[in-house]
Amino acid sequence: MDDSLRAQIETYLTRLGGLISRGRQLQDKLAVDPSNPSIIAETRAWQEDCGVTINQLSGGSKAHWLARSFSQGFLMRSVDGNAAEGAAPAEIVTRLLGVLEQAVASLTQTGEGAVISASSAQPPPRRFEFVHNVELRPVVEQAFIDSRRALEHGEYDLAMRTSCGILEAIVTDALEHKGLSALIDSGAPADKIADWSFETRLTVAERAGLIRGGCARLPAVARAYRDEADADSSVEISERDARTTGQVLNVVMRDLDPGR
Repeated sequence: MDDSLRAQIETYLTRLGGLISRGRQLQDKLAVDPSNPSIIAETRAWQEDCGVTINQLSGGSKAHWLARSFSQGFLMRSVDGNAAEGAAPAEIVTRLLGVLEQAVASLTQTGEGAVISASSAQPPPRRFEFVHNVELRPVVEQAFIDSRRALEHGEYDLAMRTSCGILEAIVTDALEHKGLSALIDSGAPADKIADWSFETRLTVAERAGLIRGGCARLPAVARAYRDEADADSSVEISERDARTTGQVLNVVMRDLDPGR
C-alpha cells in the first residue's frame, strides 16, 4: 500500500470516527429528550455530514451498497415488511451508526479499501441489523457463523447451544427495547428481564407480539440448554435437535425483522 492510499484511509477513518462519536452523543441526548428542537436540528446536521462522507466513499453512486445502506437507514418497515417513510430520529441515528461502522470495517479489513467505491460488491450479509444494541450485532453475527460451521462439522452440541445463545440474545434485546413496563402489561413478571429464565423470555416475547409461535418447535433439550450447561450434562445432542434449533432461530429472526 503506497503512502497516498494509507493517508486516504487514515483521513476517512478519522472522519468516520468523529461522526460515530457525535452519533453516540446524539443517541444519549435523544434518549433523554427526543422531541427537543435543538437536538433534532443537531441530528439533521449530523445526518447531512454523514451523507457527504458516505457519498464520497460511494463514488457518488446511489446504487452502491454503502449508499443504499445509508438510504435504507431512514426507512421503517410496516407490518407486511414493506418500506415506509417515517422512522424515528433515535432509530435513524442507531441505523446510521451501523452504516458508519460498516464503512470503517470495509476500510480496515481490505488492503485496497481506502476507496470503497472501487468495488460495488456487497459486503458479507448483516443479518442482525434489527438488533437494537449496536455492540451486540457483530457478536451474534460471528456466533451465527460459528453455529453453521459447527453444524457442518457434525459438532451438534456446539451448534445447538450456540443457536440457543443467539436466540436468547436477540429475544432479550427485543424485550429490553420494548421496556419492562410495557411487558408487564402483557402479563410479564415484574422482575428484571436479566433474571428471567430462557423459557420465560420466549413466552413473554410471544405474548407481547414480538415473535410468533415458531418457538413451539424448539426441542426440549434446547429449552433447557442453560440448565444442561450448568450441570455439565452428558446428554447427547442429535443432528435433528441442532438443525431444528437453527431453523427456529431463523424463524425468530424473521419475526424480529419483517423486512428480511
